[in-house]
Amino acid sequence: MTGRSRGLTALLALALCSGRPSAAAPPSTTVAAAPTPAEVTAELQRDVELARARFEARDLAGVLASVSEQYRSAGMTKPALREQLAAMFALYQALQARVTLDRVEPVAGGVRIYTTGEVNGRLPVVGWVTVLSWQGEPEVARREATGWRLYGFQD
Repeated sequence: MTGRSRGLTALLALALCSGRPSAAAPPSTTVAAAPTPAEVTAELQRDVELARARFEARDLAGVLASVSEQYRSAGMTKPALREQLAAMFALYQALQARVTLDRVEPVAGGVRIYTTGEVNGRLPVVGWVTVLSWQGEPEVARREATGWRLYGFQD
């Protein structure tokens, strides 16, 4: 998966999208001493559903509200994600997304989330096509004043 594609998967992963393919994702420098609390996982699951709904509604500002102003992952920044989403919203007549939160792991200053999903878009004349699909893709999120927001790997 390309860095640009991963950015979109991360946006869909949380209303709170990215960097490099899973195989190249940097290992956590913090060892998880305890599992992520159930209430944190539940919050993130709600945010995933909210992100999915905002994406399907083509709510660019709503989706980007979940991305930290400091977001950076493999050269992808929040302004680059904004451009990518705007282009997707302009190209497809309709979008559908399915996103599953696979697991959540505590890392220094936040959590690493892993998601699996698929995005389908409807093109004029062509009809429905698969735009993106991914499995077990990681992304880093941190709790900020407004709630959970995507932060990226900061590389």
